[in-house]
Order: sequence, then C-alpha cells, then structure tokens
Amino acid sequence: MTKKNTIGLGLITIVASLGGFLFGFDMAVISGVLPFVEKQFALSPAQEGWFVSAALVGCIIGVAFSGELSDRLGRRRPLLLSAFLFLLSAIGCAYLPGLSLVIASRLIGGFGIGIASNVVPLYISEIAPANIRGRLVTYYQFALTFGILVAYLSNAALVNYNTNGGELFKDEIWRAMFGLGAIPAILFVLGLLIIPESPRWLISKGRISEGREIIEQISGSQTADAETTEQSAQTEGSYKEIFAPNMRRALLIGILLPLFSQFSGINAIIYYGPSILSNAGISLSNSLISQIIFGTANMLFTLVAIWKVDSWGRRPLYLWGTAGAAITLVATGFCFYFGATTSIWLLICVLAFLACFAFSIGPLKFVVASEIFPNAIRGRALAISIMTMWVADTIVGQLTPILLKGLGTAGTFWFFGFFCVVAFLVVYKLLPETKGQSLEHIENYWKEKGIDPSKEQFNNTQTPIH
Repeated sequence: MTKKNTIGLGLITIVASLGGFLFGFDMAVISGVLPFVEKQFALSPAQEGWFVSAALVGCIIGVAFSGELSDRLGRRRPLLLSAFLFLLSAIGCAYLPGLSLVIASRLIGGFGIGIASNVVPLYISEIAPANIRGRLVTYYQFALTFGILVAYLSNAALVNYNTNGGELFKDEIWRAMFGLGAIPAILFVLGLLIIPESPRWLISKGRISEGREIIEQISGSQTADAETTEQSAQTEGSYKEIFAPNMRRALLIGILLPLFSQFSGINAIIYYGPSILSNAGISLSNSLISQIIFGTANMLFTLVAIWKVDSWGRRPLYLWGTAGAAITLVATGFCFYFGATTSIWLLICVLAFLACFAFSIGPLKFVVASEIFPNAIRGRALAISIMTMWVADTIVGQLTPILLKGLGTAGTFWFFGFFCVVAFLVVYKLLPETKGQSLEHIENYWKEKGIDPSKEQFNNTQTPIH
C-alpha cells in the first residue's frame, strides 16, 4: 500500500468513524443530563429508565431499517440520513419545550444512531484490506469511546460554567449538554460528501468498474483484480440465506457477542455512573470528574485492541477480556458491599473493568460481526446483530435503576459479572479466529462446510482456531 493510498484510507476511516463518535456521545451525554432532569421533573425509577432508554428504542427502529437501506441504497446514503437525524435531535433536545418533545427528539436521534451503528462497521469492513481490517473496524469503537469522553468533558465543563454563574440555558444546563452534539453531526455530514461508496456494494450491483477503481486506489491493481473477480461471481442474497443451516453458527455468534457486550455492566457505569457515585456519598462535581477518568481509560485501552487485534487475533483478546471483566465486576461489587466507595480500590476496580471491556468486549463485537457474514446478506445480517445489541441496551437501560433499587449496587455489579462468565464460556466454545482472512474467503468457508471452532481452521491461515 502506498503512502498516498494509506492517507486516503485513513481519511475514509476517520470520516466513517464519526458515526461511532456520535454513537458514543449520545450514549454518554445522558449520564450528565440525568441528575438535572431527574430533579427538575421529579422522575420515578420507571420514568428515569424510559428517559434513558427512549433513544435506544429509536436505535432499534433505525437498525431494523438499516440492513435493507444499506443493501438497496448503498452505505453512504443511509449514513447521510443518520447524520441529519442526529443533527435534528441535538437541536430539538436543546430548544424544544417540555419533556415529551425532548424524548421525541431523542427517539429521532436514536433512529439515526441505530442506522450508523450498523452501517459504519459494515462500510469500514468492506473497504479495508484484509490484513488491517480488524484494526480499522476497531477505530470505530475508538471513536465511540472518544465520543463518550468528550461527552463527559463537555458535561463537566458546562456544570462548572453554570456553577460559576454562567447564563447559558440558565436553569436547564442539560439542554446545552445535548445541543453540543450538533457540532460532530455537521462534521459527519460534510465528511460523508467526500468519501467513496463501498466497492463491494458497487460490485454486487453490477457497477464493477467503479468498485474496482476504489479497491485499486486503496489496495493496488493486483488485489483489485483478484477481489473484483471473486466478488463478481457472487449472487444476490436473501433473508432466507441468513438462517441457512451452514450459517447458524455465524448467526449465533453475531447475536450473542453484542448481547453479552451490553450485559457486561458497561452501561451501568456509562448511563448511571454519576447517580451511583452520588448515592455512595460522592458529590456531583466529583462524580463527573470520576466519569472523565473512566472515559479516558475506556478510550486509551481501546488502543490495545487497535494494536493487537490483527496480530493476536480476535479469540485470545475476547477470552482474556471476558475473564478479566468478570473478576473486576465481582471486585467492584465487594467495594460497594463493604462500603469502600471512597477508597482507591473502587477506582482501581472500575478502571480495570473498563480496560478489559475496552480491549475486547467493546470493539470485537463489531469486528467479528462485520466480517463473518456473506457479502450479499452482510447488511441485513449485521443489522440483526446490531439490533440485538440495541434491544439488550434498552433492557439494561430500563433494568439498571430497578436492579440498583432491588439488589443494591453490589448485587447489580455481581449480576453483570455473572453474564461475563457466561460470555467467556460461549466465546471459548463458539468463536473462530478470522484474522488476516479476506471477507470472500470467510464467506466461502462457511458456505462450503461450516466450521467447528474446536477442530477446524481457515485454510489459508497458519493461525489455528483454539
């Protein structure tokens, strides 16, 4: 790959990953908004859960349409729709009166985020060379964690501004927290106007010369010839193919990994972190600072996945990550159980959990799901995978305040730790190693014979499936 091509691919990845930034910002900004909205509108636990989960419902609707949209219209146009919807949401949350209209705006934004959460990793996986595909898809998760961190920083800055007599939105500073999301949404719209369509989608629609030209610009003429020939021979897919016997293991993996990712406990920290820490006796300003520390750790440890996902592979990172997450969640629960909420141990335990999540559970669900399905049905199949994530996310958003009230903080973290143990066992049994394989080779292998992760390996790699 030439320097020119590398720069071009880098720009494409950065622009596409802005969809992940919006995803992360929207997911995390609510943690700073929630204490203010809860106080202003006297929300019950159920109302609190609905306020948090409203955007997630929109995400489910968005991702439900995203597979069909991306397979019919391409990858860029659905992403443009996503960016515009998030822009409308940010403006609506900032300026529309009443809680109901704010929730409606969050539903609209959720629709856009749902589309992006499916199409962005799909687009990156289809445009990336096989040897660095895992790394580039992981940049999506890095952008997501960066969005989370920016939300924490902007929330803390606005609280400080308001505390020191600032007049922006006066008694409703939470509206400014939402409104800042308009800036990355505008950047996303502008960036999408200059990046190319997915070459694999173009070839699948018979626009072979256009697709080949894009592949050649990124990977060179030899790769372009090989991949164009291989992709041109593929046929149009259908939903029936997703549920074919030889795809059942891939579908099961694509469903379970995002499910376990949401039930790992990450959202208990992202959504309810300030509330949990405040209830433990830590002031709101200090809890927001803790969230910034957590967000920074989450972002930085994602770099481990970017660094090692294409050399160590998907499977080892996942096994180490789920095991570590289970241990650290149990330890976090003990900190709350014994009242050690103001000690350094709570911070260490939460940071260790975030590290385990960030280099494995968080990014790898996107990497694996974006590469295990055939090209003709990849958009639809990935939509099912990402929809599972959003459904689970919605359930966790509704369930967490109820768990906190019913089981207590310690019991809630132990509950999520149990799911990490289950995730470790599932990954150990089912997850194959796909590093370094072209999407077409992975597709052909599933179609020809399926795979038994305990016995088989992909034919053109020297790395066995453990």
